[in-house]
Amino acid sequence: MTIDFVIPPAAALWAGALVLPLLRRKIRAAALVFFCLAGLALVFLLPDGARLDVRFLDRTLILCRADVLSRLFGIIFAFIAAAGGVYALHLRDTGQQCAALLYAGGSLGAVFAGDLFTFFVCWEVMAAASTFLVWAARNREARRAGFRYLLYHLLGGGVLLLGILLLASQNGGNLEIAAFSPGVSAAAWLILLGVAVNAAVVPLHTWLPDAYPRATVTGAVFLSAFTTKTAVYALARMFPGWEVLLWAGVAMTLYGVVYAVLSDDIRGILAYHIVSQVGFMVAGVGLGTEMGLNGATAHAFSHILYKALLFMAAGLVIHTTGRRNLSALGGLARSQPAVLILYMIAALSISGAPLFNGFISKSMTVSAAGAAGKQAAMLLMLLASVGTFLSVGLKLPHFTWFSGAKGIKPERAPWNMYLAMGLTAAVCVLHGVLPGLLYRWLPYPVDYRPYSAAHLAETVQLLVLTLAAFWLGRRILEPHPGTVLDMDWFFRRPARFLRGLFVETPGKLFDGSGRAAQAAARRLASLSRNPYLLAGRSAAGEAYAQDRHRPAIKTLVSIVLAVFSLLAVLVLIAVR
Repeated sequence: MTIDFVIPPAAALWAGALVLPLLRRKIRAAALVFFCLAGLALVFLLPDGARLDVRFLDRTLILCRADVLSRLFGIIFAFIAAAGGVYALHLRDTGQQCAALLYAGGSLGAVFAGDLFTFFVCWEVMAAASTFLVWAARNREARRAGFRYLLYHLLGGGVLLLGILLLASQNGGNLEIAAFSPGVSAAAWLILLGVAVNAAVVPLHTWLPDAYPRATVTGAVFLSAFTTKTAVYALARMFPGWEVLLWAGVAMTLYGVVYAVLSDDIRGILAYHIVSQVGFMVAGVGLGTEMGLNGATAHAFSHILYKALLFMAAGLVIHTTGRRNLSALGGLARSQPAVLILYMIAALSISGAPLFNGFISKSMTVSAAGAAGKQAAMLLMLLASVGTFLSVGLKLPHFTWFSGAKGIKPERAPWNMYLAMGLTAAVCVLHGVLPGLLYRWLPYPVDYRPYSAAHLAETVQLLVLTLAAFWLGRRILEPHPGTVLDMDWFFRRPARFLRGLFVETPGKLFDGSGRAAQAAARRLASLSRNPYLLAGRSAAGEAYAQDRHRPAIKTLVSIVLAVFSLLAVLVLIAVR
């Protein structure tokens, strides 16, 4: 169905980014929330099948195409952008506010894009705007992490563009987004690789735990929601049933929890758990079954909510204490009880505890693996779930709010931070208690009951055993300051050598060749002014003098006439 009047939801947020600097400083923060809510309203107003086609360079671009899958992601993206805006109401940084609107608008544009060119443009807008949210912290760590983040996404975007161009050459210029058959072409593999970078698929994930902990307190909330989940949408749209994604996702679930247990930075722990939780979604897409795709999309929806809440709580701790490492925190439960309660709602959600939204989404993906006969994948994902509760549900809150009081006196946090956390926590609980509110938006009919006796018993057993193991081994898990070496060690370690080989050495060669060329040019200029310098001095022992040694005029005239006579003879011969 094509309707005459369609407004892409991204338009509301991008228009806001243009208008915001023109507004009074006091109302810009509120205006950010307004534009996000306007985008949410446009998502709901789009009927299924609505399209907006535009002719561009003899091609038809589909700027907006609405269906069940795009609507689901559009709803949660616009909602969490508004919640993030409420969390940042106290902020007076126009650059961050505009970047947040551009970033969120890019994610909405990508999920509603009907062609790969439009998708790519929105993809790159997201990369640029999100980089600014890292740099906005305005310190040396953030600047360096932002550059590494940008290089990763330029690499991923370049590979994605190469795949799109190759696909266009094969399909006669047709770039409409559709599902690829597994292993169908080199173009599909290139597009998959480009999307995998944004999905933080191991080993292409190091940009995420490197950059997110160094972003601004409010910027990290937006970062946690959009980039990886837009990539999950792209995988679900274009690569359902690719088995390589199943095992890549399983590897992500385990890899992320291992590094989260080792990390000392509270936002670093949460960042590694983005890698782990996105792994469940990638695995669900790899299964390719209706239940697997439902699980992947439902878990993306739930994850955006509880992960934003986790980053909100961690950000509030950093904002009020100025500390971000577990080893430097402790004893905050008495001074920040509300933050602890709201954090634990998110922690229990990500751990898949009953009555919280993670319970109704993560388990769907795990059950889909079992139903598809992938027992090994199912068991490994259950193991990853144990690690999630251990690090996010037990270790982080224990060493932040309870153990080892450090005499910290937190500052008072702005009221809007608590409001945003409360709204997000309420939705986490609401979906956990009433799963039908989420299931009705999924792309396929849902035939899954999370609150079965078997599933409840299994979940409670895992949580209780993990709690007991943590309590017995809590001294072993005590955090210590230090750097956790990840895959980026392989390019950070040889960085000095590679910089010398590919940057400094070519630079020295270029500078040397430039100096040699300048010296040669000066010598030639000198010789052109005085050719007798080649012989040193004239035969009479005199230096070259222009008037004295200039050829006679009759000689020059004779040479010119001879040349023209020769040319005339050649022309006559040619004419005959």
